[in-house]
Amino acid sequence: MNLIKSKKRVADHGEVFTPPWLVERMLDLVKGETERIDSRFLEPACGSGNFLVPILQRKLAAVELKFGKSDFEKRHYALLALMCAYGVELLADNIAECRANMLEVFADYLNLDETDELYHAASFVLSLNLVHGDAMTMRDTEGAPIRVVEWGYLGKGKFQRRDFRLDVLTGMASFSAEGSLFAHLGKHEIFTPTKIYPPMTVRDLAGGDILGGAA
Repeated sequence: MNLIKSKKRVADHGEVFTPPWLVERMLDLVKGETERIDSRFLEPACGSGNFLVPILQRKLAAVELKFGKSDFEKRHYALLALMCAYGVELLADNIAECRANMLEVFADYLNLDETDELYHAASFVLSLNLVHGDAMTMRDTEGAPIRVVEWGYLGKGKFQRRDFRLDVLTGMASFSAEGSLFAHLGKHEIFTPTKIYPPMTVRDLAGGDILGGAA
């Protein structure tokens, strides 16, 4: 595998990709979490998905073990697995590749084509979860604060969406530190969603993709 795209990109952005064997070794350090369907991973410089793709593959393997005999549960828990992978990437070609690579792994696992509602639902989720922006400034390419979408599966084909700001979420350590002005507050008092949506079905999510991406 080529670990760089060009010397200029290395000089301009410090872009060097992690080799697959090292990715797998690193993920094995948190093996239990990578194999838990609803564990959440955020890659702040996700590139084309060197970490997120194998994380998704491990989660889908867990879906197969637990729900492989039920097509309904398999499809919905596979989508939940995808929903729990997040990335931020500064370079436009990388974020496009990452979204495409993640969607390909998901679609191959469920044998989906581009006409399937679940394919469009997954594409919509990826448009929200994989952000074109700068994790250092915590802003997207338009200068807006990066939004983190928390997804939950309510069962019976319904998903819950709550939006948070990344800069607020990453303040957890300082808020809870001993001696902090906010140390006495509970997390529910600090980390409130910027928006809560009504429960959504796969069809609802697919409609978001067909209508043109992130809401």
